[in-house]
Amino acid sequence: MTRPEDQLEAPRPSFLGIHSRDMETQILYISSGCREAIGFTPAQMLANQAKGYIYDSFNSAYPTIYQDKAKENEFEDEEGDDDESNAFCIYMNLRTFAGSAVLHKVVTMRADNCVVVVATAFPERPFQDLRELQVQTLDGKLQKMTIDSSTSAVQRGAHQSAAIQGGRAPLYFSRSRQIKAVLVLEHPEAVEIDTEETGRRPTGPLVVFCTSSISRLVDVDNSDIMNYPFMKLVSPEDLLHVSKFFEKLSQSSEVLFETFSLLQRPNVIEGDIFVSDEENQRVVVEALGANVQDGIAILVRKIKVVAPPKRDTMGNYIHSRMHEMTEDNGYQSLCEFISSDANTSEAEGWAQLR
Repeated sequence: MTRPEDQLEAPRPSFLGIHSRDMETQILYISSGCREAIGFTPAQMLANQAKGYIYDSFNSAYPTIYQDKAKENEFEDEEGDDDESNAFCIYMNLRTFAGSAVLHKVVTMRADNCVVVVATAFPERPFQDLRELQVQTLDGKLQKMTIDSSTSAVQRGAHQSAAIQGGRAPLYFSRSRQIKAVLVLEHPEAVEIDTEETGRRPTGPLVVFCTSSISRLVDVDNSDIMNYPFMKLVSPEDLLHVSKFFEKLSQSSEVLFETFSLLQRPNVIEGDIFVSDEENQRVVVEALGANVQDGIAILVRKIKVVAPPKRDTMGNYIHSRMHEMTEDNGYQSLCEFISSDANTSEAEGWAQLR
């Protein structure tokens, strides 16, 4: 018997946005899906303050989520950062062109001086005034933060012990000096993606936005990979795996997580020094992705750099234990994490909205 939640449903109105990582929250990019979700056109929203579209009274406190940690030393290395969390889930009411409020599930990812926003609308939900800004982190210590709009104070409650119960651990425990980047790609369904071995190198979706910190992960500038096929940055032994990840991501409204390798020196610029796959070191990254109708956003975080894998007599790559990726490895959704957290699993906002 088919459950109602398993039945095919029309995609929810959704859109991608990018705003500055400061108290102004200036909108730098907005996808065309905003028109269906809240009635505004991209031209009407560009250069405005993102917090101004938040209907709830905590709108002025929203930017404090992304404040930098205070530096202990002004000469501190800028190679990474000490942010405990970089991906967040928030339920908020957004103001529509008509002046009404529509509830949205908003996933945000911060890197460099900007924040990427993935918003999904729930227009059927009755309006409820959200007086406090409640934020669930999707990485770090899986904390739940409550921000009081009157004081902009952040009350942190560590959920590490609750999240580990039942065999599920948080996506990621923050390491010192994180190196990360955020990319926005065109929707995977807009291009052909190989999910079976074909012997050719797939190209996949194009990069439409990338933070400048990508140069700390791999040897490219963000300007070099604009409108460049993302799959050409991926290590050849992980191409099929990443293709399947994109396929799952394009069919899901949840946040998905995966680990794979990028080429340290991808051959992006024609005429530049060519480095073969066999000699190209691998940068192992953790990737957290979210999908909307007109694109996907991916937060990638560097784990380590490893030597390229060897090939066997048949020419196939020999994976070490660190590179071994099974069919079920890594695909964990937002609802799985939240439902395993005793402090949020009974809350209507976290447990029932999809």
